[in-house]
Amino acid sequence: MNFSYDIIVVGAGHAGCEAATAAANMGSKTLLITMDMNKIAQMSCNPAMGGIAKGQIIREIDALGGYTGIVSDKTAIQFRMLNRSKGPAMWSPRSQNDRQQFIQAWRQVVENTDNLFLWQDTVNELLIENGTVKGVKTELNVIFRAKSVILTNGTFLNGLIHIGQNQIKGGRISERASVGLTEQLRELGFSYGRMKTGTPVRVDARTVDFSKLSEQKGENDFHKFSYLDFTPRKLKQRSCWICFTNERVHELLREDLELSPMYNGQIQSIGPRYCPSIETKIVNFSDKDQHQMFLEPEGEDTQEYYLNGFSSSLPLETQLKALREVSGFEQVHIYRPGYAIEYDYFDPVQLKATLETKLIPGLFFAGQINGTTGYEEAAGQGLVAGVNAHIFCHGGQEFVLNRDEAYIGVLIDDLINKGVDEPYRMFTSRAEYRILLRQDDADARLTEKSYALGLATAERLNLWKEKQKEIESLLLFARQYSIKAKYINTALESLDTAPLKQGVRLSDLILRPQLSFDILQEHIPALKRRIEQIPNRRDEIVEAAEIQIKYQGYIEREQLQAEKTQRLDNIRIKDKFDYLSIHSLSFEARQKLDKIQPETLGQASRIPGISPSDISILLVLLGR
Repeated sequence: MNFSYDIIVVGAGHAGCEAATAAANMGSKTLLITMDMNKIAQMSCNPAMGGIAKGQIIREIDALGGYTGIVSDKTAIQFRMLNRSKGPAMWSPRSQNDRQQFIQAWRQVVENTDNLFLWQDTVNELLIENGTVKGVKTELNVIFRAKSVILTNGTFLNGLIHIGQNQIKGGRISERASVGLTEQLRELGFSYGRMKTGTPVRVDARTVDFSKLSEQKGENDFHKFSYLDFTPRKLKQRSCWICFTNERVHELLREDLELSPMYNGQIQSIGPRYCPSIETKIVNFSDKDQHQMFLEPEGEDTQEYYLNGFSSSLPLETQLKALREVSGFEQVHIYRPGYAIEYDYFDPVQLKATLETKLIPGLFFAGQINGTTGYEEAAGQGLVAGVNAHIFCHGGQEFVLNRDEAYIGVLIDDLINKGVDEPYRMFTSRAEYRILLRQDDADARLTEKSYALGLATAERLNLWKEKQKEIESLLLFARQYSIKAKYINTALESLDTAPLKQGVRLSDLILRPQLSFDILQEHIPALKRRIEQIPNRRDEIVEAAEIQIKYQGYIEREQLQAEKTQRLDNIRIKDKFDYLSIHSLSFEARQKLDKIQPETLGQASRIPGISPSDISILLVLLGR
């Protein structure tokens, strides 16, 4: 057996799978080490992918040549496009997935990726020689050597599970924790902390009265995660269900609040603000007499359901007692209780934009080890780390996504410049260029860039080129085709929009919020014929063209803003200053610039506490 590799990836969660497949597909001999080969890409918490901003990240991963979108589409048991009532910058795809088939689909990808090898074991030591990572040592006392190592340990680093006063060492329920790496990294000079997350009870659907719940069906149109041309969602589609807590539920939870590790001092670490436990909800929102919950199926045929919104670390008896006061859950049986888990993370300001650590060359971090939460955030980081680990091994220009190129770029830029004081979750509000980072155009932003790297395939590039050609052709038709008032006014009046006084271009009509290509093709035969000429992915192309017409002004404005910001990002300042000696900078600026050591002036400008005057001073000094 050959124990030498280009890259070793530790942990086969969402970050690890994307990192390993990216590196292997680019040509690096890669080893993926996991504690359990039967739980590759396990959805540790809810059985769903995507959501607000997270769906955009999956589309970006797919456009770059990753697999999360493909696996999500193939194993989806429900799909919805969230935020349809808002503009397209806010549209976010989300799917419910079959938990077991998701694992099987990812394992099939991993096992059939050239250059990628699997090993089942636990890594408890890094091999460091002359300040550079050279491999890992495992619990089975096996030494694997490599030029680069990517740590994607999820919640396993000294993981500790809490269910009431009961504490269990583990990274997930019934899975033991990883010990040794945190201690070694601390000795090497890394700063670390503890974070907390949690998960709800799992419910037996046979014991739920669904007649008391509200059904939430999925959608079945052309939307999906992957830009590849295949039919998604071949599994049986299933509904989710909406239910609510009530005052009696809250009363029972409050009575036992002193038994909650979150409130009796047993848990000291910080949990996710935007995915709070039910205990946190009743404390922070004490004025509310109910909280919405979603009962979500775990698979195509299983009776196991996930109760989204009832995350808890309270004792089993309290959880069950309160749950049975929810309408429809009076006779409920649960498979296992909710629990909280604490784990180690490392301050991400210790990373470069490539996700390589600043202290140890060749060592990369991705996923929850960086203080993030969510499968999608982890997968996006994993892909970037995998690409850059390959470049570290074989040479080439570093792969960095800018804030105007991808939500993944926003995510990493936020992490390395701002650090984290709570689990980081992506939202559309974190991106200043939301109209440029839509879910529909990730292929336009990223596929050619990825193909030039050697990651995206020729198939992906050709699909994008064909789509681009059809979009441009439809846009040209809309901007050139004239419509006379007498032929369209009757239809316009029936659609509650003002009639024309003179002829206009078709694109001018599309600008009206009441109108769309889909509506107008029923009244303009030439448009209908033109749309029918589109050979493949017709709905996708029509939607993309329509968005470009309706939002052209906003798109152009954001592009101009992004170009101005890029000027600072093009000015490199790495290793050019001894910040502590520049007394014209504010004391806070000196400290933070010295700690983070930004690569560019643009990165420096995004560090909290760095003022415009500090940037001006650096510009003057650069001029000298």
